[in-house]
Amino acid sequence: MFTGIIQGLAEVKSIRNVKRNGKSANTRLSLTLRKKVRQDLKIGDSLCINGACLTVTRISKTADFEIIDETMNRTCLGLLKAGDVVNIEKSLKVGERLEGHFLLGHVDGVGVITKVIKARGETKLWIRIHNRKLICSIVSKGSIGIDGVSLTVVDIQGTIISVALIPHTLAVSTLGLKVVGDRVNVETDIIGKYVTHNLPMK
Repeated sequence: MFTGIIQGLAEVKSIRNVKRNGKSANTRLSLTLRKKVRQDLKIGDSLCINGACLTVTRISKTADFEIIDETMNRTCLGLLKAGDVVNIEKSLKVGERLEGHFLLGHVDGVGVITKVIKARGETKLWIRIHNRKLICSIVSKGSIGIDGVSLTVVDIQGTIISVALIPHTLAVSTLGLKVVGDRVNVETDIIGKYVTHNLPMK
């Protein structure tokens, strides 16, 4: 479980297809982690990479993660290339402060940035949600995870939502690098998911 408070950035060393007679996942991601994140990391730990929970499978000068097809199909991790930067968050420990909101690292779908509006003191991102069914779980002033960053929904207009970002968030996450047309991973609020799931069908 995660909180959506980004703890650092990592550079993509490589992302490649690997097939070894079914003994490994089809995709391997290698990241160059900064010392603060790497120092107590061990094989089997979970890291949230751009909003997707991945398991560390190898540690050397890089940290490696194996990604199954379901994750590749549901997220935009497949668009990563060497040199790209990703958001990093370690899993939440019992007793730690919860400063964002609960995120599972289970990406629900992908959105595309349609507009970036910069104003004094804030930047507003407008994001089109590809899967229309997710809109039912999104409410204005509710929580949402965008590339692993805990944010508050401002506007909902059909399948397009907006989120407002303070300068600090832009500085410490990859959201400050986003431009129109970029794709992002979206995780809706866990409470909203269950409420939507249990509502009677119309």
